Amino acid sequence: MGCTSKETTSETLPNVIYILADDLGYGDVSFYNPESKIRTPYLDQMAREGMRFTDMHSTSAVCTPTRYSILTGEYAWRTPLKRGVLWSYGPLMIPENKETVPKLFKRNNYQTAVIGKWHLGLDWVLKTPYDSTLVNKNKQGLIIDYNEKQIDFSQPPTEGPFQVGFDYSYIIPASLDIPPYVYIENGQFTYAVNGYTQGSNLNADYDGAFWRPGPLSENFDFYDVLPSFISKAKAYISKAKEQANPFFLYLPLAAPHTPWVPTDDQKGLSEAGMYGDFVNMVDRYVGELLAHVDQLGLKEETLIVFTSDNGPYWKEKYIKTFQHKASGNLRGMKGDIYEGGHRIPFIVRWPGKVKAGTESKNPNILANFYATMAEFFGAPSSPRDSFSIFKELTDEAHTPLLKPIVHHSSNGHFALRKGPWKYIEKLGSGGFSKPASIKTLDGVSQEGLCNLEEDLAEQVDLSTQNPAELNRLKQMLDSVRSLR
Repeated sequence: MGCTSKETTSETLPNVIYILADDLGYGDVSFYNPESKIRTPYLDQMAREGMRFTDMHSTSAVCTPTRYSILTGEYAWRTPLKRGVLWSYGPLMIPENKETVPKLFKRNNYQTAVIGKWHLGLDWVLKTPYDSTLVNKNKQGLIIDYNEKQIDFSQPPTEGPFQVGFDYSYIIPASLDIPPYVYIENGQFTYAVNGYTQGSNLNADYDGAFWRPGPLSENFDFYDVLPSFISKAKAYISKAKEQANPFFLYLPLAAPHTPWVPTDDQKGLSEAGMYGDFVNMVDRYVGELLAHVDQLGLKEETLIVFTSDNGPYWKEKYIKTFQHKASGNLRGMKGDIYEGGHRIPFIVRWPGKVKAGTESKNPNILANFYATMAEFFGAPSSPRDSFSIFKELTDEAHTPLLKPIVHHSSNGHFALRKGPWKYIEKLGSGGFSKPASIKTLDGVSQEGLCNLEEDLAEQVDLSTQNPAELNRLKQMLDSVRSLR
């Protein structure tokens, strides 16, 4: 069923909208978790109208590397970013000569746009003289951040989304709790950066209505960021509809990542506190966007993806307080090598091409977006870590060949998944759950092995009972890492 690359013509090319939530958990969406304390009726309806994936994974348990993978089709750990994320003023991470998803779309005569949280670095204008003590590099020499004292805010960044392949951009530089707090539209500040916030909720554990101190522009309102992105997206879609060419809209939301800032009309609508209300608000505004697409008569000709960049920042104390499991029955949370760190909701709606009410249980990763669209366009090649799921989406009879997928934690721990088996290279979460690492006695293995078909919560280590399987997956991980 559905179209193939050979059948593709200018009349059949769909519009594509890729919605990326920020820190949304596998167990937050009620269609995935009937016991969720948050109701997500619009996402549930989207799942009923399309295909949901129950074994989809981000390529990292934190945001910058996942965003890199979505747009390039490659694992970010192949770059000098071996752990963590870029911060406020790290330079553009994707080289201008790098092949990317928006460049693929542009070659196929698409309009391209990004609206939302960028967090892939921007080339900020630096003050002179340059002070080398105001730069933060990692061990590989990658500039992670500059001190804000080195930044010239009278001028906007010189490189960003345009160099990656986007015709139109309306972004905030990083997460909503990381300064500077500014909107940048097509490379220009929308308002002068002449203010400063002392931060919010700084005594909390990086949750609640938390944001860090830093520069901000006139009229910047933390509570209005999600509505602003959706409003801009709706306006862009309306304008793009009037053009002859189809459009690709990458819509990386800044929610429900901290600060948890539900508007007054959303407060108390969930049973999971401020976080739950903010997730509820995400659902509402995604529903608004879907309705806008439908009202414009674009439903049948628009492929829409909804997913998350990693697992939720939802600590054990909140699970106990609200009886809400943002990761569902998975172990761990954002940052972790465990399933809760990287297994995410993933829903695709494409009427007439993706059958309504279907489900994929096959392991997949977000890096597969490039290869999927490349197959649709009939592109000759794709990046090394991206494998097409186009036939899985459009052909019910298709049986995919499962590829090994690599997981990566915020602290740089690796794991590899193949079929039911998951090999973890080091003990500990490698992220935010404690303990992050576990020291063992000399001669005692640091490795772990789980069978996720029998033990989705990763409670039983099978490494000593299955040494051959452990070694097979270990060699497979080494093989994937050695690819050039």
